Amino acid sequence: MEEAKGVVKHVLLAKFKEGTSDDQIQQLIKGYANLLNLIPSMKSFHWGKDVSIENLHQGFTHIFESTFENTEGVAEYVAHPAHVEFANVFLSNLDKVVVFDYKPTTVLLP
Repeated sequence: MEEAKGVVKHVLLAKFKEGTSDDQIQQLIKGYANLLNLIPSMKSFHWGKDVSIENLHQGFTHIFESTFENTEGVAEYVAHPAHVEFANVFLSNLDKVVVFDYKPTTVLLP
């Protein structure tokens, strides 16, 4: 197995509060995606809704994944004023949240 050189994935699992409308959720997602235009260290952004048939989501409904070139880029993102402002709004609409940062590891099979 070979750990990626530098690349860091920032994953956020979210469960929105009861009563948060689909329109509100869509606006929050657009705001999250817009951070890509405001924070240079943020290289990509993807999101999705749970579609698993295993029912192991523990109430989480959405996933958000951002890519950074290194851990310093994640630190820059976390401290950036645009992220701080957005996070205050975004997190106030969540009932549950988990954030996980990792360096992807490639498995090389013989």
